[in-house]
Amino acid sequence: MPENLLLGKKGIITGALDENSIAWQTALKAKEQGATFVLTNAPIAMRMGAINELAAACDTIVVPADATSVEDIEKLYDESKEFLGGNVDFILHSIGMSPNVRKGRAYGDLNYEWAQKSYDVSALSFHKMLQVAEKKDFINEWGSVVALSYIAAQRAFPFYSDMSEAKAILESIARNYGQRYGQLKKVRVNTISQSPTKTTAGSGINGFDDFFDFADMMSPLGNASAEACAEYIITLFSDYTRMVTMQNLFHDGGYSFSGITPMIVDKFLSK
Repeated sequence: MPENLLLGKKGIITGALDENSIAWQTALKAKEQGATFVLTNAPIAMRMGAINELAAACDTIVVPADATSVEDIEKLYDESKEFLGGNVDFILHSIGMSPNVRKGRAYGDLNYEWAQKSYDVSALSFHKMLQVAEKKDFINEWGSVVALSYIAAQRAFPFYSDMSEAKAILESIARNYGQRYGQLKKVRVNTISQSPTKTTAGSGINGFDDFFDFADMMSPLGNASAEACAEYIITLFSDYTRMVTMQNLFHDGGYSFSGITPMIVDKFLSK
């Protein structure tokens, strides 16, 4: 990757939990490419991770914030602006959680209060971050906002349960706010549909390891790693992608457009 793609740029990176997370790898890559940024995560998530170690490695601070709270987002933006010395050029939304998935609740037996929590944390938080940014005029012209999605937003994956709807809402918000923010201030808004990735959150899904192997065999290039996704995110934060907005971008080694592969056929025939 070329050097200094983000030299002089400022941003916010949400959701870094540990070195397996895409947000963690994005922070390291952003630092390598010359950016300065603030890290944030929900207070409860911070207790489970090592985000303060990442902050030390990136010469930055951590501002705890619940992304479902407008008040917390306002505080995050105010403290970030003070630390960074101005508005931001990029934001990464790497936030997702489903109590129904975590607790193994079947899709035909959803707890609807938990489902509402899934939608609020995983999708509406994205709208809140964008809306507060607009009202505070917090993102510079030609800034870039990226959120992490998954192909289950568009296709049926039984194990993904109510997170499928949450990601569909997330992608819709990216389109609608991308149109609005582009017209207002040339800010671009995109989502990335990443391969199944062995993050702490992803690995907690029932049957994840089997599906990870299946997706790897279905993808001509294999599954994309968290580090590779981070590099892709950096390009979307950079000036080289100024005309890309309102898109859901697949970063999955070709899985999303593969009907079947010889590896899958061979695996089936071997049984």
